[in-house]
Amino acid sequence: MSTLSLGFVMDPIGSIDQDKDTTFVLMLEAQARGHEVLYLEVPDLMLRAGRTWGRVRRAKLRRGSPHFELGPAEARPLASMDAVFMRKDPPYDMGYFYATHLLDPELSGTWIINGAQGLREATEKLFGLRFPELIPRTHLASDPGELRRLLVELGGRMVVKRLDGSGGSGVFLLRDGDPNLAVILETSTNFGRTPVLAQEFLERASRGDKRLIVIGGEPVGAVLRVPKTHNEFRANIHVGATCVHADVDDRDREICARLEPELVRLGLELVGLDVIDGYVTEINVTSPTGFQEIRTLSGIALEERMLDLVEDQVPARRAAISAARGAIAAA
Repeated sequence: MSTLSLGFVMDPIGSIDQDKDTTFVLMLEAQARGHEVLYLEVPDLMLRAGRTWGRVRRAKLRRGSPHFELGPAEARPLASMDAVFMRKDPPYDMGYFYATHLLDPELSGTWIINGAQGLREATEKLFGLRFPELIPRTHLASDPGELRRLLVELGGRMVVKRLDGSGGSGVFLLRDGDPNLAVILETSTNFGRTPVLAQEFLERASRGDKRLIVIGGEPVGAVLRVPKTHNEFRANIHVGATCVHADVDDRDREICARLEPELVRLGLELVGLDVIDGYVTEINVTSPTGFQEIRTLSGIALEERMLDLVEDQVPARRAAISAARGAIAAA
């Protein structure tokens, strides 16, 4: 395989946890294969004469302190790169939204992982609504009165999630009769002005939340995140969950077979599904994590699987983008 030029749009590299960060091991694997690893952040993206450029720095990675070394900044068109990983962590704010437009293939001229259209369409809390047979009973509402009615309909317990939350923030377990119910609903909905996701509470949530990594539409690795105490229903690593070994099972494969056509259509090559008791609770597309935990617990090097896919598909992706741009120019 010839040397590739790979860009990584991400959070400040100095702030990452080298023992947990998935982007870090993707960059390490690309470097180990002899590829050029280019680092940039969202503010480094720019438009010049109708083409997206980036202010990039060549990165050298290592495990240790310091864990990175950056070369001098230089402006380069993204089209000079074979692929660009969009790995900016949530929250999905307006800066992120604008960046997805700069990353559209018509402007970037290269393969973006994950695809810009998919990043815009597949809102992580809402994308699952397209697959009602795969998710728990789920509703969307902003009116506190309607949410109270849904609470009764869902059996007196339900999970409310802020649509812009991440890492377990803005997630509440509501119980009928809770004296804090009114204030939680008012706060979550900004006094009825902002919709929230209202989801059936799954009894087995206390046993753990499976993070299933999907690469190229196929489930390739999993880890079970177990809440830190019996009183904590959230299983996010950010709030102290413990990771334990998990296998990819037949239900996981059924879920991915159902999702695959839409993931392919939207250019979502690297996805993290949250699965509880066989139900999908979230579809994470912005910056899915879990690679390092899965390798530690299961011995599966997902970064190798991801780089295999990139190396295999770059020639076809480059040809497809070139043909599409040629058609646009001819029109």
